[in-house]
Amino acid sequence: MTVSVFVGTSVDGFIARPNGTFDFLDEGGGEPHGYEEFIATVDTIVMGRNTFEIVLAFPEWPYGKKRVVVLSSKPVDLSAVRGGVVEHMGGTPAEIVAKLAATGAHHLYVDGGITIQRFLEAGLVNRLIVSRVPVLIGQGIPLFGPLTHDLRLHHVATRHYPGGLVQSEYTIAS
Repeated sequence: MTVSVFVGTSVDGFIARPNGTFDFLDEGGGEPHGYEEFIATVDTIVMGRNTFEIVLAFPEWPYGKKRVVVLSSKPVDLSAVRGGVVEHMGGTPAEIVAKLAATGAHHLYVDGGITIQRFLEAGLVNRLIVSRVPVLIGQGIPLFGPLTHDLRLHHVATRHYPGGLVQSEYTIAS
């Protein structure tokens, strides 16, 4: 099973403003930067409850018929999903990966700050793609959080785009 993160941040490392909005990501020029190609390889999207609630406010469900798993220790109201395939799951990252593997998932896309941090800490992320948008926002929700041990990364590639976005891809060294 491959577990990937594909995320945009400000140059100072924030994935969202303190209120959860990420309007600053448009500063990257809105140009194609590999997301469509990446998402085409994913069969299951795993996100936290906060990210799910933000996505629900989008004008359209952005994931089509891809399986979306919302992580929460509390019940989640899935009735507002329009046209998506969404389920609720709880447990540790290792338990979630095991459950999803048992149901045939092959490539997970992990999204949402706390969820990304937990999967990284558990040593379950294989691929990390970080797109840095050329803006400093000074405060917000950080991409990375505390770790109990170092995570060594192997640099795969860095790409830059005309709008100023710089994207680095890593694998997690074992």
